[in-house]
Amino acid sequence: MKKILFIIDELELKYFEFNRLVTNFWLIKCLLDRGFEVYITIKGLLYLEGNLPFAKVYKSISKDNNIFKDENIQSICLNEFNTIFMRPDPPVDIDYINATYILDYVNKDTLILNSPKALRDFNEKLYINKFPKLAPQNIVSANKNIIKEFLFKEEEIIIKPLNRCFSSGVFYLNKDDKNINAIIDTATNNGKTQVMVQKFLKGILKGDKRLIFIGGEIFNFAVRKVATNNDFKFNEHVKENLIRGDLTEDEKLIEKEISKTLLEDGVYIAGLDVIDGKIIEINITSPCFFINEINSIYKINFENIITDKILNVMENAQKELIARV
Repeated sequence: MKKILFIIDELELKYFEFNRLVTNFWLIKCLLDRGFEVYITIKGLLYLEGNLPFAKVYKSISKDNNIFKDENIQSICLNEFNTIFMRPDPPVDIDYINATYILDYVNKDTLILNSPKALRDFNEKLYINKFPKLAPQNIVSANKNIIKEFLFKEEEIIIKPLNRCFSSGVFYLNKDDKNINAIIDTATNNGKTQVMVQKFLKGILKGDKRLIFIGGEIFNFAVRKVATNNDFKFNEHVKENLIRGDLTEDEKLIEKEISKTLLEDGVYIAGLDVIDGKIIEINITSPCFFINEINSIYKINFENIITDKILNVMENAQKELIARV
């Protein structure tokens, strides 16, 4: 029987019988229902013994249409797993980076989604600049004068921290704002911290769209995340703010533009946030796939569709390994 490990967020481990808003719930349940052995752990439970990677893990159980964990913790060498999902939430801090170093010691016949090297090398905000035709105008800087010059040129901008998620620390700024210096100082930690500064895309007023990328394919099922409570951005996971987001013809072409590069980089699973046909972010750490909402909107069982694709990725990886041997 194939063994699979999910490295999840600390909060998800604490409340493992978590709700159906969480992508990991659906992936784990679907794999369990298909007969896989699925274990869970967190970054802090990974460790090395010499050059052998281990983790303290809990076995997952599917019962009564829910998932649970066996409270008996056990140590397993990571080389025993066929596939490891690295899915803790940002920030991508030193603890996160250290976890990827441990994963570097896992045998090459274990597939890691996404590759630890990719998680270190490609920042979720900066990654869009690998695809300049698909990215909005942007700069990355900690310098107030450089940011202000960009602001006065574009007139409206978005400032984002590079290593956070769920819209945390994101600011909107226009050239007539009376707090320009204060906002830039706050965002950049008084000029010490690099930030992503993007041209404001007016399509955000209708919400940004989450495109789901797995194994080279972007699915036709998507949600649009609309702003919450008079804000300009989505920052609350509630049903009213997640609506149907059918792909446009331009968005369908994104797959052809990015797939080869992402797969070559070791990125097999991603969530692309798109506004006005531009990719504003490529989520590669723990992308949310809004499975519960997609099931409700499209009247499908999306968890089965994406699990089929993930199993195809695993199978292809095994074939490539055999071919190399």
